[in-house]
Amino acid sequence: MQTGRVYLIGAGPGDPELITVKGLRLIREADVILYDGLANPEFLKEARRGCECINVEKRPGFQRVQQDEINQMMVDFAQKGLMVVRLKGGDPIVFGRGGEEAEVLRKHNVPFEIVPGITSAIAAPAYAGIPVTHRGISPHVTIVTGTTASLEGEGEVNWEGLAKVGGTLLILMGTRKRSEIARRLIAGGHPPETPVAAIEWGSLPLQRTVRTTLGEIGSVEMTNPAVIVVGKVAAMDLDWFASKPLFGKTIAVTRARTQASELVQQLRELGAQVLEVPTIAFAEPENWREVDGAIADIHSYDWLVLTSTNGTDRFFERLFKQDRDVRALGEIKIATIGAATSSRVRKWHLNVDLEATNRASEGLLADFGADLSGQRFLLPRPEKSRDVLANGLRERGGEVREVVVYKTGMPECLPEKFLQLLQENAIDLIAFTSSSTVLNFVSLLKKTGQNWGSLPAACIGPITARTAVAQGFDVVVELDETSVSISGLVQAIAAYC
Repeated sequence: MQTGRVYLIGAGPGDPELITVKGLRLIREADVILYDGLANPEFLKEARRGCECINVEKRPGFQRVQQDEINQMMVDFAQKGLMVVRLKGGDPIVFGRGGEEAEVLRKHNVPFEIVPGITSAIAAPAYAGIPVTHRGISPHVTIVTGTTASLEGEGEVNWEGLAKVGGTLLILMGTRKRSEIARRLIAGGHPPETPVAAIEWGSLPLQRTVRTTLGEIGSVEMTNPAVIVVGKVAAMDLDWFASKPLFGKTIAVTRARTQASELVQQLRELGAQVLEVPTIAFAEPENWREVDGAIADIHSYDWLVLTSTNGTDRFFERLFKQDRDVRALGEIKIATIGAATSSRVRKWHLNVDLEATNRASEGLLADFGADLSGQRFLLPRPEKSRDVLANGLRERGGEVREVVVYKTGMPECLPEKFLQLLQENAIDLIAFTSSSTVLNFVSLLKKTGQNWGSLPAACIGPITARTAVAQGFDVVVELDETSVSISGLVQAIAAYC
């Protein structure tokens, strides 16, 4: 069997958007991913179905897997002909033991590549508004580890010598030994009043910047993971990340994982820590016979009515799987509910002829008018849905054919991290995008024995809001019928917070 290949990939400092294009591509192609604790778990969502993801976390006081075991796993998987991604926080060869792992792979004749990542030593200060070099202040940078092993014995760091070098000193993994490090830097000539900044959880919504001096660093609380900046630049404050409108807020999103990306992305861009708490799962219908029959007869309909992004995608995916293209639609017109649905239709390279004015079934009915005699409507829908639209079209004289393009269900449970933060009252807001997400959330949470208390809720529209209120939620954000959209919900959340 041909030997596989190992990719030592830097995942960056934490923000999932800071990985390289090549690194993300390889994650999506991998057969096996061995990931560190500091590699953002968001990357695992990018893994293809069937990829084996193995946690090989190591941190002070805890080690899930020994380094020798990690080395052996890389070799064993590669020798089976598999593509292996070794995913590391930051950069694999900046205190990431990437060099050691590469030596092992070379020894066993395993092909490998090193894919650099953005080291937290540079990224964390940047997200805190601290440039590690600055003309006239600091012309150079030194990156050093502050672990116990570096203070004495083999591999000892000459802290007194570093004090004489000047410039900016960036210390990784140094919070536990910070008092001893500071003592030796001062002994080497650094003034006790030298500015110091420690950036914890750099580039993530949990980020916290602690500012002090070298002489006082031992009396200031700080925790790992952190980058400690020593030097004149540590006094600079060009903050941009922590000033985002939702920075420090923890928001739970209850959309199905396949639908949540737009909402999650927009909230994260405003600085929020977003927890994906899917309360809906989608599945294919029992069979596609009804849908296929409607597609075969699609030229006979006057209107294709699409009410959701998921229904839109499912219908067109089925259409194109039958070796058809947009010409199969003929002269049929397309009506939609909601800007998001219209946008999704356009991504299929089609135009929308009628979009509901108030983004609800009632609004679309009003826009169609009172007399629909002789008009034929094709309505792709979920297995369970409101009957308002279909019944309203029939009452106006229209002939309606409903076809089920997907089923909805519930996941088995809520994520453990969410339940833990809920118990700690650490959730600032929960976002609901349909009545189903509200009801399913309540059902899933009741299984755990927890309750939502006075958890504030943001609802995408009045129907969802009424459901949430009926379930006892404190609805603090509610869009009216004219502004229902993901971007509108995000703007309203930002205004509230």
